[in-house]
Amino acid sequence: MKTKPIKILLGRTDIVDFPGLELFGIDIKIDTGAYTSSFHCHHIEIVNNVLKCQFLDPKHHKYHDKYFTFKEFIQKNVKSSNGITESRFIIKTDILIFNEIHTIELSLTERGSMTYPVLLGRKFLSKKFIIDTAKKNLSYKNLNKKNE
Repeated sequence: MKTKPIKILLGRTDIVDFPGLELFGIDIKIDTGAYTSSFHCHHIEIVNNVLKCQFLDPKHHKYHDKYFTFKEFIQKNVKSSNGITESRFIIKTDILIFNEIHTIELSLTERGSMTYPVLLGRKFLSKKFIIDTAKKNLSYKNLNKKNE
């Protein structure tokens, strides 16, 4: 008999780390309406078949001016919540949530005007989490309890 994996309760927002991007304490929003997850970037360009970008932007308090390069990436069309289709680059990196590292695919896009620089979509959330929109920052609170 197959047992179902236990899903973790996640609220509508949280605070997580992206260790491979050297970004810690990043605010995220859960978006069950979005299929892909997305991360706010700027200066996104291809140089000699290598994707080069900076995460966040100088206005964000967690911004660092480091450029990151990715040899492995794909480009695909993503329809945003406003119905506009945009060609985006997709990369894989690690996310630390509930004190566990997971690999996540992120589409890179301009989100500077948005409250949250990262959206987590269904592709990442399904089979791992259940969402309670009345809750917030459950992973962050859980991590701080363990550190007390």
